[in-house]
Amino acid sequence: MSRGTTLAIIVPVYNEQYLVESSLRRLVSLGESELLERIQVIVVDDGSTDRTPSVLARFQRSVADFSGGKFEWLFLRHEANRGKAAAIRSGLAHADTELTAIHDADLEYHPQDLLKMVQIFFAEEADAVFGSRFLASQYRRVLFFRHELGNRFLTLLSNLVSDLNLTDMETCYKMVRTKLLQSIPLVSERFGIEPEITIKLAKRGARIFEVPIRYAGRTYQEGKKIGWKDGVKTLGVIARFALSDRVYADHDGSAQMTGRLQRAPQFTRWMADTVRPYVGESVLEIGAGTGNLTLQLLPRTLYWASEVNPLYLDYLDTLTQNRPYLRVGYMDGGRNQSYPQDQKFDTVVGLNVVEHLTDDLVALQNIRQALVEGGRAVILVPAGPRLFGTLDEVLGHQRRYTREQLTSLAERAGFTVEAVLPFNRAGVIGWWLNGSLLRRNSLGLWQIKLLNFLTPLLRRIDHWLPLPPLSWIAVLGNTVAPAGASQPARDTETEQSLLARGQ
Repeated sequence: MSRGTTLAIIVPVYNEQYLVESSLRRLVSLGESELLERIQVIVVDDGSTDRTPSVLARFQRSVADFSGGKFEWLFLRHEANRGKAAAIRSGLAHADTELTAIHDADLEYHPQDLLKMVQIFFAEEADAVFGSRFLASQYRRVLFFRHELGNRFLTLLSNLVSDLNLTDMETCYKMVRTKLLQSIPLVSERFGIEPEITIKLAKRGARIFEVPIRYAGRTYQEGKKIGWKDGVKTLGVIARFALSDRVYADHDGSAQMTGRLQRAPQFTRWMADTVRPYVGESVLEIGAGTGNLTLQLLPRTLYWASEVNPLYLDYLDTLTQNRPYLRVGYMDGGRNQSYPQDQKFDTVVGLNVVEHLTDDLVALQNIRQALVEGGRAVILVPAGPRLFGTLDEVLGHQRRYTREQLTSLAERAGFTVEAVLPFNRAGVIGWWLNGSLLRRNSLGLWQIKLLNFLTPLLRRIDHWLPLPPLSWIAVLGNTVAPAGASQPARDTETEQSLLARGQ
């Protein structure tokens, strides 16, 4: 992010005829800040039944006269009241800025505090910043002890679910990177949006910060709308999103399925422990996703984590904080020109990558060109063409491999095949049941949690199971075999058994 940024401010409005104009005029002071190059204000009238529509129409006619060139104003209206969350979704669909914040149409929050929040994005590479009414601030209006107790209780429950240590989950002032927020499927109504955003950001691994803000709460006589019934409903919302892992707005389901598979950290650790003996100090990882495997293999002298998905790249960028050896960049495994051109590596790691590419031979040739002489590629691909089913289609797999197919492919790409390790025999049963027999498009969350729970046992008995593997892990050397020498793939059953016992 440059030293100046762009900000969208979504203002949900419902029956605020007395305060909405003053609240919107307050936003104009943000135009004086050098931190903001462009300010997009999106006002969503959520089916107001009082004089709010006429007040907004009058304000809209006059706003160009005093708001200045930095501002862009957009006024939307719901014909019927659908709730705060629906208004935020409507506004978010029109946001085209780097950051997005929510601002209520009353006078409880002061827009100048938004500038404090923007600064955190520059200073800490934050993904989201919450304004806390309970951290120390210059002042706040003293009101409703029982209301504060309710807020703190709901924050506590949200923290238990999200494993965050927020002080004010229910705050209106939440500022999030726009692309990140737009990539999260928001489904709540009314005030359930607050825990939903919080929990889903946490499940996406977002870097969240808090800053103290001023708060001038109003009484119910003055128009405050949230009440104890909303608090009770929030309990259900927290429980709902504690159990849900739908955190990607992904229509084809691939990111959703990938995200679900990431809920098995013990399985990822097993995979990392299997490949670690073959990984050197100068590493290029292709298809790093959100960095689950990356974090298991760090630290290294130099580690490049690459991706094609911009959402994953944004998250990987946050991992570079306090890791000077880690670099992040866009890279398409099928396009040689997207590889780092001024750097060779002693190891290229590509787990669940090659099977996604149309030309897998070109992909392996590109990987070999990125290696120093004597370097290694560690490649994991799905095993067993007969297992190909709906789960493979959802994930974008082009193919599954036999050992012979993988060996032949690697040798045609110029590699010496050092080892082909069978991996995860137990997973064959679940994959066949879900993808071939039941033709499902996703693994159930309970199945992933069961896998994670059983992984310590499965990794110990994997070698002894009388089943074909779900995946192959190929260790490929960038060495030239002597003329006339044959370099068949070694049968590594014994090696795999020793690895399993030693982990």
